[in-house]
Amino acid sequence: MKIVVDWDRCEANGVCVRAAPESFHLDDKDQLHVLTETVPPELRAKVDKAILGCPKQALSLSED
Repeated sequence: MKIVVDWDRCEANGVCVRAAPESFHLDDKDQLHVLTETVPPELRAKVDKAILGCPKQALSLSED
């Protein structure tokens, strides 16, 4: 599974970073960075929580 970000929707509010800090990071300019594009099984629950918690629904998973 691969993390997909809809950059037009993302406001970089940090909900995903708090839910899955191993997979997401906000830099000093409040730009979101995906740290683990391909989600390892041990992080799947945290990434799912980040996706569900995104207030702008900017995150999803892809089979690719």
